Amino acid sequence: MTGTAEPIRLKVEGMTCGGCAAAVTRVVQKNDPGAEVAIDLPTGKVEIRSAADAGTLAAAITKAGYPAALA
Repeated sequence: MTGTAEPIRLKVEGMTCGGCAAAVTRVVQKNDPGAEVAIDLPTGKVEIRSAADAGTLAAAITKAGYPAALA
């Protein structure tokens, strides 16, 4: 991942497949089209480099059906 901002690290529940990971990525990029998203599907950890607020991203992911909290 590139950029100078500290990454946002979230623990996201309910991701079981690549489709779930893609859905989470879409939610993040809807909030910040320039965001970089790295997902570790087996652990449910998501690392995001974004100008958006961590709480806003976590709330958007949770609203999409994947409970998210700061890791």
